[in-house]
Amino acid sequence: MRRLVLSALIGAGLMGCAAEPVQLQQNRSYILEWIGERPLMDYSHLTITLGDDGRAYGNAGCNHWFAPYTLEGDRLSFGKIGSTRKLCGPAVMEQETRFLQALEKVERWDISPIEQTRFWPAQGKPLRWWLEEG
Repeated sequence: MRRLVLSALIGAGLMGCAAEPVQLQQNRSYILEWIGERPLMDYSHLTITLGDDGRAYGNAGCNHWFAPYTLEGDRLSFGKIGSTRKLCGPAVMEQETRFLQALEKVERWDISPIEQTRFWPAQGKPLRWWLEEG
């Protein structure tokens, strides 16, 4: 009897620990680490914030960018992306172009086993993000 009660208490406790479904955090900044198969250049700081108003924005490396987005469950897509028009060095501009083009192809998101947020295109490797501390 004692074992049965103990098992019931442990089972009830575990049910209370069930993980909440993971969600993208709105109004928090994420920092990009990888674009597809390539890590970012040293000292790059590419970011995204998903506003709760349906607008995304951030830093693309040289320019600030902005776009409408749609988030429904694990489906994520971005509308037409706009940006400021500052000019930086060729390598930074190439990385920025790759980033913005990759963002336009995003179709879904998930969280990796190491708790990294990933934005997936229909084909290929994802954009990989870390939630900015603070």
